[in-house]
Amino acid sequence: MYRTNFRDHLVLIIGSLMMLLPVVVAFTTSTHEAADIHMNGLTLVPGDHFAETYETVLTRQGGFTGKVTGLTMLGNSLILGLGFAIGKIVLSMLAAYAIVYFRFRAATAMFWIIFTTLLLPLEVRILPSYEVMHKLGLINTYTGLIVPLLASATGTFFFRQFFKSVPDELLEAARIDGAGPFKFFIDILVPLSRTMIAAMFIIMFVYGWNQYLWPMLMTNDEGFYTLVRGIKQILIVWVGSQIPDYNEAFAMAVLAMLPPVALVVIFQNWFIKGLTESDK
Repeated sequence: MYRTNFRDHLVLIIGSLMMLLPVVVAFTTSTHEAADIHMNGLTLVPGDHFAETYETVLTRQGGFTGKVTGLTMLGNSLILGLGFAIGKIVLSMLAAYAIVYFRFRAATAMFWIIFTTLLLPLEVRILPSYEVMHKLGLINTYTGLIVPLLASATGTFFFRQFFKSVPDELLEAARIDGAGPFKFFIDILVPLSRTMIAAMFIIMFVYGWNQYLWPMLMTNDEGFYTLVRGIKQILIVWVGSQIPDYNEAFAMAVLAMLPPVALVVIFQNWFIKGLTESDK
């Protein structure tokens, strides 16, 4: 065991403060009125409008249609995050399973083709993807928001490496017991992959939750707006002498951080095991 010393703890404390301080400032600032924030700027001192601000953000109907609430946007963000996480994991596991256990000649070539897509950012393929969704009539739908981005080279890579570490004796024992490919996948590989699935779920959920560009292109109906987009909508209302609702924007930013943070805190042990565990 390595001994920890004062410098190690100091580095960790400084790093933690650097990450937590902006969150604390956002929260304390959200408890003030918009006019106070406009005049005085950010503050570390809590205000007395906490309940009022957060109730307004969650329940007040607003937007151009006057029907959208923070709860609606929160629900859309959850649907997007869960859809991304579950869909990417399922497709990645199936792709990795086929590459590792189905002995076809092009398996390695197919894997490297999938892997090289990591070099292509979303912006490169976003216009073709949008055109396809438009022709299929999937604009302003959850299907159009989620399905085009489900393919994951990262997930396929991690699950491929995980499956390759599974002993071949398990496959031979499953064959002797009469288990087919589907039963072997469901009854053996999926339970063995629990920690990896948890790690990938957290990564993919946060990726989907924080999406901004793709939902902005795919939706012009406020009923499909997410929390991330809702923050932007609040800050673009500066017209004439009207002051943007800074407090509501900060409150929405804090609310947007809570589900990913809670997910990481609850499943942190599984997350670490899924990324570091090598002996299966």
